[in-house]
Amino acid sequence: MKITTLLTALLFLLVAQLPALLFLLVAQLPAQLFLLVAQLPAQLRLPSIIASDMVLQQQSDAHLWGWSGPGEKVYVTASWNHKTDSVMTSRDARWIITLPTPEAGGPYTITIKSGQTIELKNIMIGEVWVCSGQSNMEMSSTWGIPQVSAAFADCANNNIRFFQVPKTGALFPQDDVKGGWAVCDSNSLRSFSAVGYFFGRKLNGQLHVPVGMIGSNWGGTSAEVWTPETAVAGNDQLRHAAERLNPTDWWPYTLGACYNGMIAPIVSFEIAGVIWYQGESNVETSGTYQQIFTTMIESWRRAWNKDLPFYYVQIAPYNYGPGYAAASLREQQTRTQSHHNVGMVVTTDLVDNVADIHPKLKKEVGDRLANFALAQTYGQQAAVYRSPQYKRMDIVKDKINLYFDHAPGGLFIKGDTAREIFIAGEDRKFLPATVKIEKDFITVSAKGVANPVAVRFGFGNNAMGNLFGKEGLPVIPFRTDEWPLDSVVP
Repeated sequence: MKITTLLTALLFLLVAQLPALLFLLVAQLPAQLFLLVAQLPAQLRLPSIIASDMVLQQQSDAHLWGWSGPGEKVYVTASWNHKTDSVMTSRDARWIITLPTPEAGGPYTITIKSGQTIELKNIMIGEVWVCSGQSNMEMSSTWGIPQVSAAFADCANNNIRFFQVPKTGALFPQDDVKGGWAVCDSNSLRSFSAVGYFFGRKLNGQLHVPVGMIGSNWGGTSAEVWTPETAVAGNDQLRHAAERLNPTDWWPYTLGACYNGMIAPIVSFEIAGVIWYQGESNVETSGTYQQIFTTMIESWRRAWNKDLPFYYVQIAPYNYGPGYAAASLREQQTRTQSHHNVGMVVTTDLVDNVADIHPKLKKEVGDRLANFALAQTYGQQAAVYRSPQYKRMDIVKDKINLYFDHAPGGLFIKGDTAREIFIAGEDRKFLPATVKIEKDFITVSAKGVANPVAVRFGFGNNAMGNLFGKEGLPVIPFRTDEWPLDSVVP
């Protein structure tokens, strides 16, 4: 009984003194822990786009960046020259270093050290392009593209690499995205942009260099969400047009959302240029499309600090409904060709069903974009890459003669008679026209139009004309008048 009482007393005494003992123990820890933490290396971290299997832009000042402890030195060694460069991490734990790259080749490794070591393997040096836009750029074999499925058998190519930016909207510019580089094979190709793949495949085949394709696209998105918010909100016309866009639950409509989440994180990554397929979601605000598109282009160029080439796709014919909204947007895209270092491919001949806003022929689109890049960016002109474009007209009595640029071999009509070409007099009533092909121009007339003043070709929401250049590309839809679109007599 006495022993039990003694043990109980000792236990109570120990419990009573426990807080003091713990305080003394903790009081001794901070200095020791500080020394221990100070000896531990800070975590060296890279953005997802800086990774093994990536392609770096050849003969450029490529940027590598990441995060480590503030004030720490980061060492970078590339295997192509075995030279080690270093940079000090800033107070916000970020570092960035410029790495001059050689001519195309590989595979190479890059070793990055800052307390710990990261080794990037199987790196190629070549040409890097961003493929962006909405659904017609996003479409892959999972959308039912037979041309991609047919390529699975022999698509494996170590010299073509993909990086897919996940769909991410953000209110403010982000500094990283989730993703990873993948070597082209039937698995990685399955969910990558069909247009982007065929574009990259043709560049790889013609230039004989590795090609990296960065996919950053989201079906249904308008140009406004791909443009920095300040660039839209600071312009009255663009802001009012953006306010007319219809919000949905399927894609972002906040100004700059896709730019912040899907472009801003990669603007430090050196690229050769951009291919773009978008416009369908801007049909209802077509009057400002040239302005928003060129604003977006210049915003991206400033972000990359480079005069990036932009090659884009004119939206395809589709049953948008009555009126001329889609025709107007195509006209805005045509006018954008006057902007510096851009190019447009036409798709009026690549549609088999105007009730489907997603045409399946993506190889031809990718190839036409690649021909632009090969000619204008890389100086190769093995193929005609510009569609014939209306230049001027002469009125000769009851006929109009039309002249075209980019039609060195002249024009021809596919089929028995010309489609989707109309002529009108001062009454603005357009009638189907008879077309006669001359040596370097075409003559247009109609029995019911004695004094013609205007011609329209392919100028309709779902119009599929059949006037082509002898080199095989369709004539760009056009109109010679500037009449208000609601003033035309049906």
